[in-house]
Amino acid sequence: MDILHASMSCVANSKNMGQNVVVLSPSAQKASQKMRLVCISDTHSRHDKMPPLPDGDVLVHAGDCTGSGTLAQLENFADWYGRQPHKKKVLIAGNHDYCFERDLAQSRQICESHGITYLVGETAIIDGIRFYGFPWQPIFRSMAFNADESKRRDLVAAIPDDIEVLVTHSPAFLIFDWVPFTGEHAGCHALAQRIDQLPKLKAHICGHIHEGYGFGIREFDSIKFANASICTERYEPSNKPIIIDID
Repeated sequence: MDILHASMSCVANSKNMGQNVVVLSPSAQKASQKMRLVCISDTHSRHDKMPPLPDGDVLVHAGDCTGSGTLAQLENFADWYGRQPHKKKVLIAGNHDYCFERDLAQSRQICESHGITYLVGETAIIDGIRFYGFPWQPIFRSMAFNADESKRRDLVAAIPDDIEVLVTHSPAFLIFDWVPFTGEHAGCHALAQRIDQLPKLKAHICGHIHEGYGFGIREFDSIKFANASICTERYEPSNKPIIIDID
């Protein structure tokens, strides 16, 4: 089983530990669980360089499955993703995944043909657990799923109150969103505020900021946070999948 096992000091930079998130190894979770999530993100068409994925109930990909967003790259990824042994596979798009903006119908059809649940501002109920997919992020160059602050506030307001697993491409502001090169937190303010309003939320899974890779549990409400970026800042697919157990 190739899952994240790391000390607190190397799971994430201290700049990623805002909002009382205790950064630790996923192996510190309780052994009993209702559902096991295997979380990955930002594979950037390098999925074939990854070792076998760990076992789990639901495989979750938080966006940037392709390198440059072509349908051919999506087909290649979907073939690999669909062949994974997990009972259910959830996918959202990221800023590199232009095909989902340019040709949503065909992109969705590719996913469905491989047994993948693609979510874009939508809910999926899997074994009684409510998942929601949210691909939009703060504006970054001229990339897919850019949204300004006003639009993001409208979009996050549509996240239902009863969501238990939230999958977004962007991190929330101050949680696994630190970019050392620019010296700033690049997460979404509106998303962070909406997360605080979701009474049933158990887990938030994201990617986008490769340097923010890590796992933590917020002390005051026990929400589990994961930036599951597989690729490093050098686009090397060497980060390990993150396991989240849902009670």
